[in-house]
This record gives sequence, structure tokens and C-alpha cells, in this order.
Amino acid sequence: MSTDPGPTTQSAAGAQASQGAEGPRLGRLLTPRLRRVDLAVAVLLGVLGFAAVVQVRSTQEDGPLATARQEDLVQILDELANRNDRLRAEVSALEQTRADLSSGTGATEAALVETRRRSQLLGVLAGTVAARGPGLRLTISDPDGTITADVLLGALEELRAAGVEAVQIQGPVTAGEPDVGPAVRVVASTSFLDAAQGGVEVDGVVLRPPYRFTVVGEPATVETALGIPGGVVDVVEGRRGRAAVVRDEDILVDALRPLTPPRYARPAP
Repeated sequence: MSTDPGPTTQSAAGAQASQGAEGPRLGRLLTPRLRRVDLAVAVLLGVLGFAAVVQVRSTQEDGPLATARQEDLVQILDELANRNDRLRAEVSALEQTRADLSSGTGATEAALVETRRRSQLLGVLAGTVAARGPGLRLTISDPDGTITADVLLGALEELRAAGVEAVQIQGPVTAGEPDVGPAVRVVASTSFLDAAQGGVEVDGVVLRPPYRFTVVGEPATVETALGIPGGVVDVVEGRRGRAAVVRDEDILVDALRPLTPPRYARPAP
């Protein structure tokens, strides 16, 4: 009895051909294709990453403390420690005052003493009373006319951060002359503007260089704050000016602000 192997051989060959055709098709399905949008996203992410690294390195290298000397860094750290000590002392004083006012014995006398102290303090802050004590004089010379209002405002902010209690600023009657003109008492609302005819206008008074700050405050702390890297002295010298600091144990700030009555406010009952 004979068998016919023809159809069997033909079907096996067909199966092999079918498998051979499906192989490349399956490979194409499993292999990811790189589209243009994927390439664009990859390039964009690379550019953003590079820009971020450059920005971080630029910030770290160009900061004012990056090139500071070790002694300058120690000086800055000491200044920060002094500010922290002053704030802690103020907190302790306020807590003691609160305890005195809330205690039953001597509360009335303590309240009267605190009222007088606060009245004197507010008078100094408002510029309605004179202030006297240790401090320093800061003179900013401007031979090239490059010291603008923002420099004087930055000096004032640095003085306030150092804990000064009273400040007045004045200039000569004529630029470059030794005669000192009228002084302006610096308060919370004091403004600095570049004057059209030269100099700096402080609360409506045009001052000309050299500008003289008379300051009541802890002399060593204030002088250290002015001399830190990137501080007032560095800024003035960067504008081709000169900042001279002279300490004094008896500084008088006697420029007063007129007390104007409020326009809308009335004392509350």
C-alpha cells in the first residue's frame, strides 16, 4: 500500500514560508521607531539641563561671598552673631516688661515707666526729639558725580540693619566746600531721589557731596557692618568714591522733624 508524501511536503514548506514572513513583521513591531518629535524632545531636555547647570555654577561663582577672604567671612559671621545677640536681648527685655506689667505688685509704676520709655523711643524714631550717645560719622565723597540716590539709600538700609537708633544726613552748602548745610533727620518715611541739578534730594532738601551721615548706635558693630564685603564701603569705592568712617563716643543727632497733625486719623477712645 503506497502513501503520497506530496501534500505533506507542500504544507510544511508553506508553513515555513509563512513563519519567515511573520518574523520581520514581528521584529518591526518590537523595535521602537525614533520619531522626529522624540528627537526634538530629547534635544530640548538636553538644552534645558545644560542651562540649569550653567545657571547654578554662575550663581555659585559670582556670589559676593565666593571670592571673599577667610577673614572677611569671619567678619560677616561675627556681624550676624552680633545681630542675633541684639535680637535675643530685645526679646528678653520685652518678656521682662510683659512680666512686670502683668504682675499684681507695682504694675502701675511699671506701666508708667514703660510709657515714658516708649514715648521717648517713639520720639527718637519719629525724629521729634534729639538723640545723643556713642556712634560714628560716615562721610561719602563723590569726586566724579557717580554716587546716586540708590547708594545713599543702601547705606541707610545697612545702618538700620546694624541697629542704629538715630540718623541725620547733610551736605555742604556748596559742593566741595567744608561748610555744612542743613541736616535732614532720617525717619521711616524718608525718601531719596536723584536731583535734576545734581546731588541727591532727601525729603525735598537737595544735598550735595560729600554726604555726611551722623549716626547714634554701637560704633564697633556699625563700622563692621559698613566694611563687610559687598557693603557700603565696597559699593562707594566701586563708584570711584570714598567712604570714611570716624567713631565717636558722643554723637549728637539734633535735626528735628516738624510734627504735623494727621489729616484723617483721630485718637481712639
